[in-house]
Parts: sequence; structure tokens; C-alpha cells
Amino acid sequence: MRTSRAALPLFALASLLAVNAHAQDAQPTPPPFGEEVEVTEVVLDVLVTDRDGNVIVGLRPEDFVVEEGGRPVPLLDVSFYSNRPQLDAEGRPVQAAGSERYFVLFFHDQRAIHADVPGLLGRQLEAGRRAGEWLTSLQLDDWVAVVSYDTSLQVQQDFTRDRAALGKAIADAARGGRARGNWQSRLPPEGQPSLLRNLPRGRALLRASDTVYEALEAVANASEPLVGRKNLILFSTGFGRVNTFNQYEPENRYYEPMVSALNDANVAVYSLDLAPTAVQIPFADALSALSSDTGGRYFDNVVNFASPLEQTAQEASGYYLLAYQAPHPRGRSGFQPVEVTVKNREFRVKARAGYRYGDAD
Repeated sequence: MRTSRAALPLFALASLLAVNAHAQDAQPTPPPFGEEVEVTEVVLDVLVTDRDGNVIVGLRPEDFVVEEGGRPVPLLDVSFYSNRPQLDAEGRPVQAAGSERYFVLFFHDQRAIHADVPGLLGRQLEAGRRAGEWLTSLQLDDWVAVVSYDTSLQVQQDFTRDRAALGKAIADAARGGRARGNWQSRLPPEGQPSLLRNLPRGRALLRASDTVYEALEAVANASEPLVGRKNLILFSTGFGRVNTFNQYEPENRYYEPMVSALNDANVAVYSLDLAPTAVQIPFADALSALSSDTGGRYFDNVVNFASPLEQTAQEASGYYLLAYQAPHPRGRSGFQPVEVTVKNREFRVKARAGYRYGDAD
């Protein structure tokens, strides 16, 4: 039997080891005797809120129901991560797990099609203006990066807490400005979170991000070393292809690797549709699917970009990390749907639709 990992952040590995002593009783039903299997350690980040969007705290393993193919799976560990102030029994402030939040603002440049969609470029500029204002509402220990895509991925600003630098980067990205590359001189100090440090250099990045799918996949891979949930805010009108009936069709050869990379890196995509409210663009279906598949949220018919930005920050204020083990036949790969609910039906749950296992060629 061989063990592999799927979407397992480093901080979750310690939690799994801590419960290893009593994990034997929580093992899933084994496959038939004689069949070689791989045991996948699955880690899901789950948002639980009330009907008003307030984060629910204090839930335990017995409060969750996780099912694969309709079969309940026993949880090995449930941890809560939050950036909200917390106190110990004596009323003293303590550093909460996951108190740092990570946001990536991804601007999919629309200048190539704005002539066909009146008002689109103005919407892109307005989104940038609102994003710049939104920075002032974030907490001081939040990390934010700004990237853009026109024909390749560009890092306008690596992760920083410098609001002035971020404001300039957002304005440049919204205008379609070119970044200064990702050379060694632009790297942040050691120990500081970074996308540039984990991306290809120079022309290699151009080749690795020829499509918007690959650009999103590159961002996911670059952010994977960062502990915790990453929130990618995507400004776009969508992408993909349409059939003869002008209906959206996913490009699976690009879409599936992208979603797999995003889920493996614990990146939730919050898609903000840039299309004017009276305009329907079929590619927008890609935004809805992407957000659903990564545990994020899709915002369409956006009147004021400030509102979805605020809602995204609110959702990112606290989440649960659920860990369990699942066996899969050795040598096979695929997508395993997962359904996460809580026993209190008044609460709302948001989680990834599943995970990929095995080594897909």
C-alpha cells in the first residue's frame, strides 16, 4: 500500500500525525482483498456561516457530515482558522491559527474585446478603482498580491502589506500596464510570502502562461507553499470556447489541470464578472464553474464592485479545515466528488466540489 497526498497543506500534516494514534478506528472501508490501493489524505477547507453570512465558530467533528459517493467518511481532524482576535481563558490576546489572510487580485485584461462590448473597458477601470478603495478596509496583517493577464501572466505586485504599492499595482493592472518582469531584484525578503519566488523567470514564464488557464494554474502552483487558504479575486468576462449554438463549452485539457492545481494549493476563486449588467457573454459560465469547483463564489450582474469585494473579505475571516483518509485503486486517477454538510440545517456550508486523486497523464 502506498500513501499519496491531495490538497494537503503543511500545517495540516501535523494535525494528521497528532491523531494517528486513534486513526485506526476511523479508517474507511478497505477495498477487496488482494487489490492494491493508495490512501489519499484529503484536506478540505470549509466555510460555515449563518443566513446573514456570519462565520460560525466552535463546531466539532461530530457536527460535520462528509460523504463520498453517498457514503459517510469518518473525520480524522477538524481545525478552525481565523484572523479574528481571540482570547485565552484569562482574557489575554493569543495568536490564532491562520490569522494571516492571503488575497490575489487577478485582472484578466479585456482591451482585446472592449470594442465589441461597449462600456467594458470602463468597467475594468471601475473595478480597479473599487479594489484600490477596498484595500483600506483590510486588516494590517493581510497579504495582497496583484497579477494580470493579457497574453501571459504578469506579476504587478508580489505579496505585500504596503497599501501604496498595492494601489499603484492595481491601477496599472486595470489599465493593462506591463509589469517589470520577475527577476531576482524584484523578490521580497526571505521569509516573506511570494509568488515571484516560485514562478519561472523571464521568457520561461511567457511560455508557461500562454493561456489564461495556464496563468491561473501558475499562480496556484506558486502559492502552494503558503500555509492556509488563499483567496483569488478574478476580474474577467470569462474564457473558453463556444459551440455553433453560442453555448459555452469547457476546454477540459486546460480546465481540469487548472482546477486541480487550484484545489491542491487551497486557492478559492471569487469571480467578478466585468461584463456590463445588460450584456450576456457565454464565456461567463466558465467563471461560475471555476468558482463552484474551488469553493469560492461567482458574482454576476455586478452593479458596484465594492459589495462583492467586501463579501469576499468577510467570507475569508474564518474557515474549518477537515481532514480524512480515502482509499483509491492504485494506478488509477480521477475526480472524487465530495459533499460536506453540517447537522444544523440552519447553517450554510461552502466547500470544494471534490478532489483529484492519482497521477493523471
